[in-house]
Amino acid sequence: MFLRQTRSRGVAALVAATAAGALLAGCSGGGGGSAPTSNPYASAEGMDAANELVGEYPREETVFTSGTQWGPPSSWNPIPGAGGATGLGGLVYEPLFQFDPISLELKPWLAEGGEWTGDDTYELTLRDGLTWQDGETLDAEDVVFTAELGKVDAVPWSNLWTWLDKVEATDDTTVEFTFSDPRYQEWDNWLYTTMIVPEHIMGDWSDDELLSNPNEDPVGSGAFKFSAVGQDRMVWERNDDWWAKSELGLEMPMKYIVDVVNTSNEVALGLMLSGSLDLSNNFLPGVNTLADSGQVSTYYEGKPYMLAAASANLIPNQTRAPMDDVDFRQALARSIDVDKIVTNAYGGLVQKAHPSGLVPAFEEYYDEDVAAEHGFAFDADEARSILADAGYEDTDGDGFVETPDGEAIDLKLIVPAGWTDWMEAARVIAEDASAAGIKVTADFPDAGALDDARATGDFDLLINGNAGVSNTPWTYYNYAFYQPIQEQMLAGNFGRYEDKEAWELVQALSRTESGTPEFTEALSAVQEKFMTDLPLIPLWYNGAWAQYNESQWTNWPKEGREDAYFPVLWNGYVQLGGLNTLLALEPAS
Repeated sequence: MFLRQTRSRGVAALVAATAAGALLAGCSGGGGGSAPTSNPYASAEGMDAANELVGEYPREETVFTSGTQWGPPSSWNPIPGAGGATGLGGLVYEPLFQFDPISLELKPWLAEGGEWTGDDTYELTLRDGLTWQDGETLDAEDVVFTAELGKVDAVPWSNLWTWLDKVEATDDTTVEFTFSDPRYQEWDNWLYTTMIVPEHIMGDWSDDELLSNPNEDPVGSGAFKFSAVGQDRMVWERNDDWWAKSELGLEMPMKYIVDVVNTSNEVALGLMLSGSLDLSNNFLPGVNTLADSGQVSTYYEGKPYMLAAASANLIPNQTRAPMDDVDFRQALARSIDVDKIVTNAYGGLVQKAHPSGLVPAFEEYYDEDVAAEHGFAFDADEARSILADAGYEDTDGDGFVETPDGEAIDLKLIVPAGWTDWMEAARVIAEDASAAGIKVTADFPDAGALDDARATGDFDLLINGNAGVSNTPWTYYNYAFYQPIQEQMLAGNFGRYEDKEAWELVQALSRTESGTPEFTEALSAVQEKFMTDLPLIPLWYNGAWAQYNESQWTNWPKEGREDAYFPVLWNGYVQLGGLNTLLALEPAS
């Protein structure tokens, strides 16, 4: 095991416990690695060791979380937008705005405000007193630098420069953006999803380093800074010089956030019930029963217990046959009984996704006429009929169809090991598809290896839920149709679907303003293209998994409270309510 540390007290005890063999973990993070070699908490002794380690940090000053990290983090680089340590974006690096998915409002953060001063010009004003964690001033030039990183094709927001003409700092706190093609939906999304990064540090990086540099000593502007990392956890320490303390009167009530690496959902459940975790942001088996009995708390007291976070989608790799055939994708979609997943894997905690893929927050935008004509539903007989009409036949009598060219079909569906709900869902999908004549086998690599496979396109089928709640339905379709296809796909379109018309429809949607007839028309056109071509297959709505143990910290978000924030620290969600959740916490004693 490795342990890296800077500026942390209490870490020596962690090192000592590790040396004593209390920490055993085999999950790798970030770039990949091997599957777990042992479960560190599988025994009573292991659970005791975990609870003892929790005690090494002052309990009244520490919030223990878990939910995203399925292996030790290996990157603290916020530019890729994925694969970094949990909390890196939002706790360490910060956006210009935050977005509240409850009220569906953008709220100023690093920015004091922004407005369209002309049809193609947006003026943004930064707050006074912004500083980086090394004491350097965060100013307009940092915002310009961050935006201009998108001129490098591999940077996730490179598409910005297909419609942004120039960006310039007109003074220390003012930035003017001039657009060649204003895209209102996309611009609002960029304002809260992009982390502002320091020019005085990252300005020395090469283009290749923008994604590959692990940035092991991250210097952000946020409420927390790097403290320590180990095989089983990531430790953030409060930044007592945080700009928001003086400028906004905000101060974090905890000194440390210790994000515990997941080894499985059952392990997380044990840690939660023992009080070793304060917040769990991953699916916990039987959480409805636990919430009803008062052993954990959730956002809603009863069903559905959790807010809806994102659509879980089946991603077919369209660089491989037969996933490149739309008839095959349509048949595959109809072979899956999602109601069985809802019942068996979740016990009714989730609901089946709409054929549009959009989360319930956007229910008003569902085009039911399009869904009635082009949508899909479970129908194994129809799936077999579509396959037969497209030339897929079982020529060797083994119960599974071959391609029209006579090639055998033997597909592997991957989800991360330890994600018990998705593992069960994958088994259901494999069984249903196989029953319809499509041979599919479920496989469970470690999370890091799956991340690599998804980015590089080295897979047949996988489940992904990266496109969640946002300010606009555009986000989901940008995720589904994202162009251009690159060697590593990080922003979406992991199945590498290519269609010029589809991408033009998504761009047209981005150019329209919400609430206008043009927006409704553009959104309907995108939905029709989506349901017709099925670049991915929406399955169910993932919950915004958030279970609280209130023995140490109270005032967690709950329905009906004025401060009922979105209580998730997943990467990309901290600025959607996770930061405010932490700010509102109070010690139980």
